[in-house]
This record gives sequence, C-alpha cells and structure tokens, in this order.
Amino acid sequence: MKIAVLGSGLMGKEAARDLVQSRDVDVIGLADIDLARAEQVCKHLNSHKLKAYQVDASNKQELADFMGRFDVVINALFYTFNEMVAKTAIEVGVHSVDLGGHIGHITDNVLKLKEQAKEKGVTIIPDLGVAPGMINILSGYGVSKLDTPKSIRLFVGGIPVRPEPPLEYNHVFSMEGLLDHYTDPAVVIRNGIMQELPSLSEVEAIHFERFGPLEAFHTSGGTSTLPNSYPYLDTLEYKTIRYPGHAAKFKLLVDLNLTKRDLEVEVNGQKVKTRDVFLKTIHPIVDLKEKEDAVLLRAMITGLRNGKTVSYQYEMITYKDKSTNVTAMARATANTISVVAQMIGTRAITKRGVYPPEQIVPGDIYIKEMRKRGVMIKESIIE
Repeated sequence: MKIAVLGSGLMGKEAARDLVQSRDVDVIGLADIDLARAEQVCKHLNSHKLKAYQVDASNKQELADFMGRFDVVINALFYTFNEMVAKTAIEVGVHSVDLGGHIGHITDNVLKLKEQAKEKGVTIIPDLGVAPGMINILSGYGVSKLDTPKSIRLFVGGIPVRPEPPLEYNHVFSMEGLLDHYTDPAVVIRNGIMQELPSLSEVEAIHFERFGPLEAFHTSGGTSTLPNSYPYLDTLEYKTIRYPGHAAKFKLLVDLNLTKRDLEVEVNGQKVKTRDVFLKTIHPIVDLKEKEDAVLLRAMITGLRNGKTVSYQYEMITYKDKSTNVTAMARATANTISVVAQMIGTRAITKRGVYPPEQIVPGDIYIKEMRKRGVMIKESIIE
C-alpha cells in the first residue's frame, strides 16, 4: 500500500518511522512546506520506501495533487488543517486519518462529511492520538463486550518520570493546547444527563505501579466524541493524571486570568495578552529537554453482561524509548495513528464514511498491533 504523511514534525516523523518498518507499506510520501525538513527526516530514517515532498497544505490544488497519489493519508498537521484535508481526501478519493482537534468544533465539522465520504467509498477517522484516540478505541472495545453499557471512566496523563518543582510537570505537546484543556469546561455525563463541569475540579487520588500517589481531575476535550456515541450512559467522564498538588497550583493561575486566550492588559502603554506573557515565562520551566516522560492510561468500562455487573479495565504505562530518544507521548500517539491508517489499507477496516475511533477501529487488532510496537495495553475483567 501507499501511505502519505502530511507534516514532518514530531508526530509525522514518528508515524513515518513506524511505516518504514511495516511489511504492508510499499511507498511512503512525507510532505512538508519546508522541503529541507522533510528531507532531513527521510535521511534520518534511511528507507528506500520513503520520499520527501514539498507541499503547501493551504494550497488546495497542491494538496489534492499530492494526496491523490496515495491510498491512505496520515494528517499530522496542526488541527486547523483537519477539515480541509478531510474534504480534499473525499474529492480525490483517498482515505485519511488525523490527530483531532475539538477547539472550534473542528472534529464535529469533519464528522459532518460522513455521507459525502460514503458516496466516494472513502474512510475518514479523526481524533487518533491518545486522548482522544486510544481511549476512544478502548472505550468502544469495552462497550462491544457488554449487553448494557452503564459507565465509562477514563484517566490519562503524560508526566515526567522524575518530577521537579514548582509544577512537577513537563509538557509533551503544545502548552497552549494544555492551557485550553485547563481553562475550558469539561463535558461529562452524570446520572444520565450530559453536563459541563469546570476543569481542574473534583480532584481524586489515583495510583499506578511504580509511581506512588498521583491525582486526577476534570479537563476539557477528553471525552471528545464519546458523549454523542454513547448518550445513554449513566456516567461518562475523563480526568487528567498529574502529580499531587498540580491542579491546585494551576487553578490559582486560571483564577488569576493568566490563561485566558484573549485577555489583554496595558503595560507601559502597550497592550499585551496575559496568556502570551505566561507562556513565555513558563516555557523554560516546563520544557522536557532530554528528561524521561511516561504516559499513564486507565479506561474502565462497566455494565451488564448476562445479567451481571462486569467491568473491563484497560491499563497502559509507556515510557520514553531511550534507544531512539522518542518520548512516551510520541510513541503512543504516532503509533496509534499509523496502526489505524494501516488497518484501512489492509482492509481490517472496511466501513466507508466518517467515523470517530470508538465506532470503527477493532480494539482487539489495535491492542495486538500496539503490543508489537512495545506499547502494552493490559485488559482486566472485574465481575
């Protein structure tokens, strides 16, 4: 099969790394507006399958000409491109997957293209990272095993293995995106009613082996498409995992209006955004540099099976790959989108249209494929 990767940044590079090692993939096109950057990645990965292309994704014709050469397109660009890439995929008749983006209803807009994609015989799956992404796939897998699903509780966190004050946190994706997750409300289902709760609220203790005490709290965007896929649930919630005390510290920063997107203040006659100043100030403190990170995940799907209450629990702890210097978050995220793209190419996924991951990705195959890549997801059944 022929697979294209849009974007040669961290996630694009790591998706390409996985693709070159796959026996099912014959040709890989790595596109970037900066040809030199794409060529550098190709040189580093050193595979005859891989070729660099210069593509301006904001140029619709240029994008269509490139995408039309391949069977499946992995969109690893910034989320603002997701809708345009999905529409282009439908126009040229190729399958596509993306890393998601719920800000500004980007994913909702992609999902609205379902009928057009079905008519063209194309499969499009958004939201294929870790959260959303991996947790959606595992939620769908757990739900499929129950007669009557009742509850989905999700916990995910990318954290440093050796935390340092003052925040005990190092960022493994966009800090601006993190501030959105901490500032915007979280969508949950409670007592069968969909509602919003403030982020950084309802802090609870959680424990993972080798990590000791941790905390988990509501953040926005985590439940992604799940409330629409499973509106009949009694309980649905997503919480972010951090070291103890993190939520209280960031709650103060939010209350001080340092994280608001468009709040401006005047300083020495000039208007500045408080968020811009805060991001510049905090960057050297939270920069991961060469430190080791880990991704922790727990998904608990509970309901009735054969008249009895059963919980399916999925748990993962992934660490940085020291041999390649690839972060744990990049391993979990890039492998997820690469695995699902290849499932479409090998026809392990045959449904056509636009679907969120929980409605289309076979969880058993996904777990096996991630295990091959050293990302171990353990299933437990609790009756």
